[in-house]
This record gives sequence, C-alpha cells and structure tokens, in this order.
Amino acid sequence: MSTFDDRESAFENKFAHDEEMKFKAEARCNKLLGLWAAELLGKSGDDAQAYAKEVVRADFEEAGHEDVVRKVAADLGDKATADQIRAKRAELMIAAKGQIVQEH
Repeated sequence: MSTFDDRESAFENKFAHDEEMKFKAEARCNKLLGLWAAELLGKSGDDAQAYAKEVVRADFEEAGHEDVVRKVAADLGDKATADQIRAKRAELMIAAKGQIVQEH
C-alpha cells in the first residue's frame, strides 16, 4: 500500500468515526431533551424514560432536529416555546458531546 492509500484509509476511518460520534451525540442530546421535557410534563421513572425514547425516535422523521422540536413543543404546549426548546437543546448538545467523549 502506498503512502497515499494509507492516508486515504486513515481519512476514511476518521470520517466514519466522526460521523458515528455525531450520531451518538445527537441521540444522546434528544434523550436528554426528552428527559427534560418529561420532567416538565410531570413524568418520572419509567414513564420519563419511555417519553425520552419517543423523542429520540421523532428525530428519524426528517433531516435536522426540527422534527424533535415540533414533537416536544406540541407535547409541552404552553410550558415552553419552540425557541426555548431549541435553546435547551443547544445547551444539552454540549452536555451530550461531553458525555460521549468521556465514554470513549
């Protein structure tokens, strides 16, 4: 294998790893958002965990995270605006990335 092939392979491996970490961080962030929203809805324990899973699944409806924001906003009603949910999600993304890094 040439040096070029080695570099190409390393780049491809790094890209795959970065994409996997991004996917894990997004899923973790959505779970944390779901747990936050569950608390606002008065859910706890298994009910909160089940709701968080619903929020994670909502992310597979379309590209981006607006599908998650719409779901949580609809569920929360007047407890939080879409902008508040987006701000909380941005805050939780930082926490999610930190958790993922610590695990690896």
